[in-house]
This record gives sequence, structure tokens and C-alpha cells, in this order.
Amino acid sequence: MYFSSDNAGPAHPRVMEALVAANQGYAMGYGDDPIMDEVRAKMRDIFEAPDAAVYLVINGTAANSVLLASMTKPWETIFCTECAHIHVDECNAPEFYSGAKLTLVPTADGKMTAEGLRRQIQGEENRGVHGPQRGPLSLTQVTEMGTIYSLDDIRALTATARDFNMQTHLDGARFANALTALECSPAEMTWKAGVDTLSFGGTKNGALGVEACVVFDPEIAWEFELRRKRGGHLLSKHRYLSAQMQAYLADDLWLEMARTANARCAQLAEGLRASRQARILVEPQTNMIFFEMPRQEHQRMFAAGAVYNMMNGDPATGDPQEPLIGRLVCDWSMTEAGIHQFLDLLSR
Repeated sequence: MYFSSDNAGPAHPRVMEALVAANQGYAMGYGDDPIMDEVRAKMRDIFEAPDAAVYLVINGTAANSVLLASMTKPWETIFCTECAHIHVDECNAPEFYSGAKLTLVPTADGKMTAEGLRRQIQGEENRGVHGPQRGPLSLTQVTEMGTIYSLDDIRALTATARDFNMQTHLDGARFANALTALECSPAEMTWKAGVDTLSFGGTKNGALGVEACVVFDPEIAWEFELRRKRGGHLLSKHRYLSAQMQAYLADDLWLEMARTANARCAQLAEGLRASRQARILVEPQTNMIFFEMPRQEHQRMFAAGAVYNMMNGDPATGDPQEPLIGRLVCDWSMTEAGIHQFLDLLSR
């Protein structure tokens, strides 16, 4: 009954086996290993982008921050939602690496709209030398509220950005979950929709610790390489990143794991809807659920061994009837038995 985060789940055995296999003999460092050549070719094939530059880093904060820094000048501002991971969960790393600021776009469900983005863009670069200049747009797919942008949403947002000569970055820590939910191709959700750079997540979806930075605009590539090295994110024993990504992509394992996580979440949501205690706040679209129920029900679930994150309030003290919000996240390793155990406990 562990629903705290998809970061908390295990790495897939095939990823671990690939690491053991890569740990034989010698290989050139810093991304010059032969496995990385295979990964690069595979990613270009997956994204239908033969000229895309592909780089690996160890975590999502590095991927987002170095990519955005490569797209942003220090006197510019990056546009993102008020609940974007780069704003609430990365300790100002994007600002640190880029020297820029963040301009927040309000949202009700984690998704900005083209109209809302346009209003925020028009509010900047109107004070000449005294104010920040317009930098890139950063979208999160899946959002921090568990919602996803449709292809039309992405096209409208990137078109709005282009109206102001802005580029677009996609934070895809849960890229596979969104992709399988939309049943589209990786190209359709990225460069064909106007996205210039992508943080392609692996860690949350069964890898040990690897993210790919996919650069569709060749003018950004060399600066990214320099910033990755300068920022301390060019791994010397790079083959251990390459091996993870190789196994992750092989035989569509990355898609299989995402589909499993999404399916388990759908089963969980069905049970929550039937519950008299819980109320789903945002209709789940991938592998994440936000729900509300009285404090005493949260206390009962925690006492019985359920593990999940609280989004507001202290479940231990206060009015037993006060409704509090919890978050449930399913990863690739969640079993149907685990779902049934949680729902059986909830229904008692």
C-alpha cells in the first residue's frame, strides 16, 4: 500500500541487469561509450528526429535546469505555471543555472491556457531596460496536479510562445505516462507540436536514475554541452547512464511500465469513486490521484500501514471531520493486490 511517489518504487530488473552487463571491462567516459551511440540512435528513431541532440543526466532537476539555462539569458524570464515542478520543487535550481527569474501563470488544474499565457507574456518586457525580457515557456507534462495537456493544448501554447519569439521546453518527468494516456507518438507530443527541448523522464518510470535531454533545435545543443559540463552534470562513468536508458527503451519497456502504472491508477480511482469516505478532486488522467476525506479516515489508513503524501494539514491533530487532501501515485511495480488491499481497508 505504498502510494507516496513513483520515485519510491524499485528500478525494473531489466534496468539493473543492463547495469551489471555494462560493468564489464572498459569503456570510454563522458558519453563516448558505444552504448550511448545506440541510445542516441534509438531516441532519434523514437522521436522521428534524425538531427536531434540527445544527452543524459542523472536527475530531473539537472535536466530541467541545464536545458532552460541553455535557452535563457540572465535578463530574461521563464514562463511556467504556479505549481510547476521547476517552481515548487527544485530549490531555485533553474534560476541558479540560468540567472533568470520565473514568471508564474495561474491555473486551476495544473494546466495553463493559451489565453492565460498570453496575458502573462504581455505583462513582461514592457518596461524596457528596467524589466525582465521574455524568455522561454516551460510546460509540465504530466502536470503536478496529475492532469495532461492535449496535443491541441500544446500546439496552442507553443504557438502563443512563438508569437513572441519564445521557445518551449517540456518537463517530461512523467512523459511516458502522458504519452500512453494520449495514445500519440513522441514526435506528435514534442517537436511536431512546437516543442524545442524535452526533459525525458526515466527515474519515475522504472529507471535507477537517468533522464534524457532531447534538443530539437540544433542551435541550443553546443551551449547545452558546455553548461552540462560547467554545472557538474557530465558523468565521467557515463556508460552507467547509457545502460539504464538502453534497457529502458528496449522492446518498449518504458511504455509498458507507464501503461501498467496508469492502469493501476485507474483501478484505484474506480474504487475511490465507490467509496463513501473519499472524494476525487481532479479527474485522474495518468498515474496520480488527488483526493479528499476526513482527517479521521486518513488517520485510520495510516495506522493500518497505508503510505501516501498529504497535501494540506496535519493528519495527526485537529478536527476529526475536517477534510484533508491526500495524493496517491502508482508506479510500474504496483500490483492489483496492492490496489485491492488499499480499497478494502478504505471501505471498512
